[in-house]
Order: sequence, then structure tokens, then C-alpha cells
Amino acid sequence: MIDATSQISAVRRQVGARTLAAGEARVMTISQSYDASVADVWDACTNPERLPRWFAPVSGELRLHGRYQVEGNASGTVERCDPPKSFAATWEFGDEISWIELRLDPTDDGRTRLLLEHVGHVKDEFWLQFGPGATGVGWDLALLGLATHLAGTGDAPPEQNAAWMGSAAGRAFVAASSEGWFEASVAAGTDPDEARAAADRTTAFYTGAPQP
Repeated sequence: MIDATSQISAVRRQVGARTLAAGEARVMTISQSYDASVADVWDACTNPERLPRWFAPVSGELRLHGRYQVEGNASGTVERCDPPKSFAATWEFGDEISWIELRLDPTDDGRTRLLLEHVGHVKDEFWLQFGPGATGVGWDLALLGLATHLAGTGDAPPEQNAAWMGSAAGRAFVAASSEGWFEASVAAGTDPDEARAAADRTTAFYTGAPQP
């Protein structure tokens, strides 16, 4: 697995808001550049044979208007698809629906920048309790898995590796990710004390520590 500290620093996180037809929505944006071509990153993110090697098994029809199911996680419908540049889909978990959009762009130095937006109507009480890290830490773990996969240093999705998640390295990664989302939340205007409390609760949730 790649160095977790370097991975945390390589990722950019942003928190924002967007007005949708149903009202105000939260926007979590995460991005990273990879030493790989756009075609290779696109294939890693859409090929059902590669997805289990860094993310999770995904079944269904991975095409425009197709339905998909992430094993043990969300399902949804592919709403837009522009290979190998971008796709957008609903993200349906339980009785909640949100939206994801992935975009790939070549960089001037020959790398590929991946940007993922996750947009959803988050209940105020849940946001106050956990903040953006509730969703963001999960995406940080996914990008760690993708970086490891593209670098050729391993294929086990870290969030599915119970031993790693329970290790000192796994707990440290989650804490660092949660800290990154705390910083993004404060930068977006959240009261620092509220953001700190939410980040601490998120870290405890992911690591199994007692809730503060």
C-alpha cells in the first residue's frame, strides 16, 4: 500500500452548497491527480473487472440509464456518461438519494486529475453531528484504494480490509482524513468548535472508538 501520509496530502477537499429543485443541498468535492492516462483511470473507475480490486464489486448495467449496485453499499442510475471524461449517477442508500459526478481531465504534466462531487440533501441534525467527514472519509478511503491500484502496489480496497482498518496505520489514516474534512468545513464557514466536534465523532465512528 502507498504511504498514507502522502496520500492525505495529495487529495484536495472542498465543502460547499448548491440550490436544487428540492432545496439547498450540501456538496462535498474531492480530487486527486494520478500518474496514469485518462483512459486508464476511466477504465479503473468503470470496468466491473477492475472495480473490485480497489473499490467494491459493482453489478448491473454500467451504461447510460443503466442501474447499478455497489455490493454492501449504494445503488443508483447512470444519468450522464461521456467516456472517457465524465459520468454522473444517483447514489441511493436506504431511503436517501444523492448524486455523484466524476470528471477526469489531463494535466499539463501528463497526469490525470480525478474530481468527484457528491451532492445531497443532508439533514441538519446529521450534518451537525458528523459534518462532511461522514461521506468524505469514505471517499478518501476509495481514492486511497485507487491510488494503490494504479501504482501497482496492491489491490485490496482498504475499507474492506478489516485488519488494516483496525491497525494503527488505518486509524491514523481515518483521523487524518477526518482532519482534512474538518479543515474544509471550517474553510466553508462552519463554526470551528462545531466542525471539531463533528470531526471527532466521525473519527470515532470509523475507528470504533467511544463517541466523544
